[in-house]
Formats: sequence, C-alpha cells, structure tokens
Amino acid sequence: MAMNNPRPGGREPRDVGHQQYAPHRPDQGWWGTTTVRHHRPAPLRPGGPAFRPVWDQAPARRHGVLNVILVVVAALVVAAVLLLLSLSLGPSAFILCGILALVPLGICLLGLRWIDRWDPEPRGALLFAFLWGAGTSVVVTLLLGTYVVELLGSALTTTSPDLIGPVLQAPLVEEFAKGLGVLILVYTRRSHFDGPVDGIVYAGTVAAGFAFTENILYFGSAVVESGNAAAVVGVFILRGLFSPFAHVMFTSLLGFVLGFALSRGGGNPRILGAFVLGLIPAIAGHMLWNGGTLVLFHDFFLFYLVVQVPLFVAAVIAVVLLRRSERRLTESRLGDYARAGWFTPEEVRMLATRRGRSQALAWAGSIGARQEMRGFIRTASRIAYTRQRMLGGRRDADYAAEERVLLDEATQRRARIFQLASTPR
Repeated sequence: MAMNNPRPGGREPRDVGHQQYAPHRPDQGWWGTTTVRHHRPAPLRPGGPAFRPVWDQAPARRHGVLNVILVVVAALVVAAVLLLLSLSLGPSAFILCGILALVPLGICLLGLRWIDRWDPEPRGALLFAFLWGAGTSVVVTLLLGTYVVELLGSALTTTSPDLIGPVLQAPLVEEFAKGLGVLILVYTRRSHFDGPVDGIVYAGTVAAGFAFTENILYFGSAVVESGNAAAVVGVFILRGLFSPFAHVMFTSLLGFVLGFALSRGGGNPRILGAFVLGLIPAIAGHMLWNGGTLVLFHDFFLFYLVVQVPLFVAAVIAVVLLRRSERRLTESRLGDYARAGWFTPEEVRMLATRRGRSQALAWAGSIGARQEMRGFIRTASRIAYTRQRMLGGRRDADYAAEERVLLDEATQRRARIFQLASTPR
C-alpha cells in the first residue's frame, strides 16, 4: 500500500486563524519511502500583524507545581483512608476485599481507556482524578453525610429513615464530593478539558476511584457482619460484576455537562452554573439506581433488566456518538492546516481516521518508529483541539503560542519518522 504526499512547494504561506504559516514541504510519501528530505516551516514573519517570537518558547505552565501538590495531597489522603480501613477490617480481610475491589476497578478503567483512546488525557490529571475519588471524595462524604441526614430527617419527617439515607442523602453528598474533583480539574487542567468526552473521562475516573474504596467498605461489611464467604461472593457479584459502571455513569453526566459548557467558552459564571446543572442528572440517576428496588421494584433482577441494562446501553451509544464527533472535529481542524500547507490531505486522512491511524502505526512498527508515530498522532490531535479552542474564543491560556510549539513538534516528529524510514535495514 502506498500513499504519496504531493509536494506543496512553491506556495506562499496561508493564513490559519489569525497567524501566517509556511508549508512544511515533505518530499515523499509515508509508505514505501527510501529518500527523505525535510524542510522546517518558516517562522512567523517579523513585522507581521500577528508576529510573536515564540518559535522556541514552550507555553507557560502556570499550574505545573499546583498540579503536583494536588496529586501528592490526594495520594496522602488515599493512604490515610486505606490505613484506616486496614485497621478497621483487619489485615487479612482488607487484603481480600482490596483484591476483590480491583476487579470492578479494572473493568471501569478499561472502559474509560477505550473512551479516551482518540485524544488521551494527561496521565497526571487522570491520576489525580482517581486519587480524589478514592480518598478525598470518600472523606468529604463521611464528613457531610451525618449532617445531611439530620437536615433531611428534620425536613422530611414523614419519610422513612430507610429511604433518606440511601435514596436521598447518599446521592446528594456522594455526587457533590466526586463533582468537586472534576471541578478542580476544570481549573487546573483547563487546556486539556476540551469537551464532553474529556468531561466523561475525568468524571468517570473520579467515580471509579470512589467506587473502588466504597467496594472495599461493602465487601468488608459483608465479611464482618456475616463471616460467610457466600455473603461476600453475593455482594461481589452484585456490585463488582453486575453493576461496576454505576458510579461512573452517574458522575459522567456531570462531566458531560461541564465539558459541553467549556467547549462553548465562558468564564466562572458559566463553569459554576454548569457544575450545578450537571449535578442534577448525576444525583437523579444515583437516586433512581439506589431507590429502584426500594420504591419502584421489589425484584432486583427485574429492576436490573428493565432499568439498569437499558441505561447502560444508552450510555454506550452516547459515548460512541461522541467519539465519532471527536474524529470529525479532528479531521475538520487538521484540514485547516492542510490548506495552509502544514499537513497534506493524505496526512489528514492518516491522522484523523481510525483506519488511517491503524495503518500508520502498523507501517511505523515495521521500521522501528511506532513510538514516534504515536507521538505524531497525539501531537496532531492536540493541534486540532488547540485550534478549536482558539476558534471558540477561549482566553484561559496562550493558545497561539501553544499552537506554534505543537506545529514545531509535529514537524520534528515527522522528520524523525522519515529518517527512520530511510535508514537501511
């Protein structure tokens, strides 16, 4: 299979947004190349209306130190929570329950990785999301839970206490506690929070962490209260195998709303309004899930088949549609750079389609450039989303400088791939 890139030489630099760029002029195709000559794009023109001397300057990382501190603090909180659980349950029961809780956690993380494949989020941000869910959100829930139960009990005197706790208090407090972690990521990882899919991934990771710790608590309660292996297995099947994505689905609704609001731009009023608005479906879904067998159904399996399974299927369909939208956006935005000469149409098809990426990675693997190709694809995705932020009018970072640095990075990665391709083997 061969795909030959036309040489876009001889063209004048074209405008992309509000800046001018020169074509990169690759002189060969991606597949089957033997000779490689590569020219670096011309820098921004001095004296031009949008000139900024940023070619060799990395964009400012205002939140770098803060992000490290947040991860460290969140990790310490998780360590404290797990230590308390170990002391409460005993080492043997804690280890057993922890191993069991890893099963649904693994299922959730694999699902979130599948969602995040197209434009992966920074690992540090995902680590903080998990740690917040597994530790801080649990602590917030425990601290606020008692007070909220008392307030709800005073306001709803005719409501059974058996309903107030699981159906009202738990959804309110837990979704708020988890949502705070997502809100922190909005402010500290704003440049990587591009839309609904990113919101789902971040919120889902927070929820997966929370569910991990909560599952240890539930499994541990079964061990302490019954001492019967059958009871523990029953709780594991219901929570770990039948509904591992429950918390992920609830909190992802908040993430979706926040991501959608960010994709439309706006400042603090829009963000905080989206946070409050997103809590509503998250809390409502949690209430429905917890109260289904207490209020609507008396048979768990009937409730599972009639409500839980359809909700899960609807969530999967929604995610598939959102991922398709991500691919279309990537192709459209990279097309802007193709018209300016930074990429060829063949490269856009390679970088912005699932089939193109698979073929490119397979070819790159044959010449020992698979990691460089992964980096080239990842950089191209970041370029597309950076341009989308600029078009959306976002002003929370210097995206013009970031765009320029990313274009330089893509150029260098392409050159290294061509160099590997031309090396005799």
